[in-house]
Amino acid sequence: MPIAPRSGCAINAAVEVLGDPWTMLVLRDIMFGNRRHFRELLTGSEEGIASNILSNRLKRLTEQGLLSRATARRGQRALYSLTEAGIEVLPIMVALGNWGLDHRDGDGRLRVRAELLRDGGPALVEAMMDELREIHLGVPRPFPDAPRPSEQLQEAYAAAVSE
Repeated sequence: MPIAPRSGCAINAAVEVLGDPWTMLVLRDIMFGNRRHFRELLTGSEEGIASNILSNRLKRLTEQGLLSRATARRGQRALYSLTEAGIEVLPIMVALGNWGLDHRDGDGRLRVRAELLRDGGPALVEAMMDELREIHLGVPRPFPDAPRPSEQLQEAYAAAVSE
């Protein structure tokens, strides 16, 4: 159940959910890395998230309605999926990435996806959101024959790594 924000300010309400770095990085890894199980998120974290922090963030994101967690039977891994509210964080991620590209240095292989999303503009962001809806919510993409943004991002990353 979402916790009531400290004030009625929309920015405050958003920051209370999204304002900590680990939260955004967990969402990033689910969106762009298609990591949907706890172990994948833990071992695939570029920043080295601790298991207790990951567990806490997954729980909070689920409570706040950005993720859903499929019930797993004993011995099975729980599957996390983005909700519509979680998918709608993508443009915020892109804006943060654009700011980072403009004002911070970084590793070229890790910047390439942000550059592609920036250069692809709103159409690529919307196509990525449609793909996330298909993967996480089962909603078919409106243009199923169009290239998948995730493949474009992966190809750009692979090219940057090979350079």
